[in-house]
Amino acid sequence: MKFLRKLVSHPLILLVAVVAIAYLLFGDRLPEIDVEHILQELAQGLGKWTYLLAGVLAFLETGAFVGLVFPGETAVIVAGTIAGQGETSLVLTIAIVWFAAWAGDSVSFWVGRRLGRGFVLRHGPRVRITHERFAQVEDYFQRHGGKTILIGRFLGLVRALAPFIAGSSGMRYPAFLPYSVLGTGLWAATFSVLGYVLAGSLERAGEIAGRGTFLFGTVVVTIIVVVVSVRFLREERNRERAVRWMEEHAATRPLVALGRRVEPQARFLWNRLTPGGLGLEFTTAMAVLAVALFVVVGYASIVDGDPGPTAGDRTAQDIALDLRAGWLTDVSKVITALGSAPVTLLVTLAAAVVFGLTRRWAELVVTLVAVGLTFVSVWELKDFLGRPRPEDALISENGNAFPSGHAAHSVIYPWLALTFVVRVRRGLANATAIVVAGALLAGAIGLSRVYLGVHYLSDVNGGWALGVAWFALCAGVALVVAHFRNNQRLT
Repeated sequence: MKFLRKLVSHPLILLVAVVAIAYLLFGDRLPEIDVEHILQELAQGLGKWTYLLAGVLAFLETGAFVGLVFPGETAVIVAGTIAGQGETSLVLTIAIVWFAAWAGDSVSFWVGRRLGRGFVLRHGPRVRITHERFAQVEDYFQRHGGKTILIGRFLGLVRALAPFIAGSSGMRYPAFLPYSVLGTGLWAATFSVLGYVLAGSLERAGEIAGRGTFLFGTVVVTIIVVVVSVRFLREERNRERAVRWMEEHAATRPLVALGRRVEPQARFLWNRLTPGGLGLEFTTAMAVLAVALFVVVGYASIVDGDPGPTAGDRTAQDIALDLRAGWLTDVSKVITALGSAPVTLLVTLAAAVVFGLTRRWAELVVTLVAVGLTFVSVWELKDFLGRPRPEDALISENGNAFPSGHAAHSVIYPWLALTFVVRVRRGLANATAIVVAGALLAGAIGLSRVYLGVHYLSDVNGGWALGVAWFALCAGVALVVAHFRNNQRLT
């Protein structure tokens, strides 16, 4: 009963409930609105300017606290609907919004680091950042730590202020970065795709709406119950009371037993969202994986619809033609050989021997599995997409173009460099130089393919991203497995 009283005592919940009930009773009497026509006019009016509008608003939301006044997801949804009307690209929309939102987070972080909370407390009320609102977000940040950056991206007030508070609280930017990248990516993709789907199925949605009022009401009521339940169960006293009630009833008693059984695993996954220890490493791997997968899927969708060169490919080809010289061609042939399958396999086997002799079993397995998956996925994607290679190459190559196998295989070099300085020889004085050297070698291998004319730049970018995705995924899985094994040993 206390839960029900709390349910109906919240003014926002009552308002939503009244709106839902009114819609159920009188929805058929509302005037018809041609939403599809409105969206078509909006799409034609904005056109390519949608990219700029969505990007600017996504940046300003956290970069200039505009999110306190105007919710950025509204602009992102509109951008998605315009992409659904065929005026813009969904992939490019997500990319621009993602980058702009991350840039806004970063600017807000560094402003917070520079000015501190005192500045906001003095001047915040002028832009609707009252002491009470700022205190609410600070309290949320202190209670939930780093996951505020990730989950808070979907909460309006928290999203607008969390990056600033992270900076003013002394959080290190390398610890902040992966949560911002992952959070902004999920946010950009979620609302862009939502708008895209709504725009692409408006006619069908209209048919369903005529018969789906009951479903609408059910969803609204479910959301209300879930929100209030979460708030109610945050208090330990309420949780204990609910568990006792469930244990006293035969129908709910098995749920208590199941909850206790899965609690360690659920708590582990939840804690992975917070910085420190495995949480930061795992979230970093997932952030890298998200970016890499987006690049692969984005380029694949582009070349699948139009296998010819993109605008970026043509620019890269023009630069390569301007740079061509006899000595540079010879150097490029040597560099490109370092990304060939035989050479990268030899490097992988040599690394595997070293890992085995030093009993680095996790690093050994991750390296072998990631390299194997990269080889297989390169072949499969080439066969599936069937993109032809550029014409007039300086060397002869067989097979399809996307993705570049040399670029994908070259990821082994920065991976081994990173593994060496992070896992094998921690605290090495020249650690940064070693990682940079590995990354530069992979970059040179990929660009040599463009210079020699056997791949487009998009092929190379897709190859790099594919290799990075597999190494990031395997590293994330290895971290989880190692964590569970260590817990079992301790118990």
